[in-house]
Amino acid sequence: MKILLAALTSSFMLVGCTPRIEVAAPKEPITINMNVKIEHEIIIKADKDVEDLLKTRSDLF
Repeated sequence: MKILLAALTSSFMLVGCTPRIEVAAPKEPITINMNVKIEHEIIIKADKDVEDLLKTRSDLF
C-alpha cells in the first residue's frame, strides 16, 4: 500500500513538471518593407545614361 501511494504521489508530481508550450498569434500584423523595385529603377536609369553618354562621346573609350 505504501509503495502504491508513493508511486501515485511521485507520478502526480512528475506530471505537474511537464513543460507547457503555448502558441499565440501576434497582436499586430507583420509588416515587410521592401524597396527592391526603387533600387532596380535607379540602376536601370544609370545604365541608360551611361549608354547614351558612350553613344554621344565615342572618344571616351
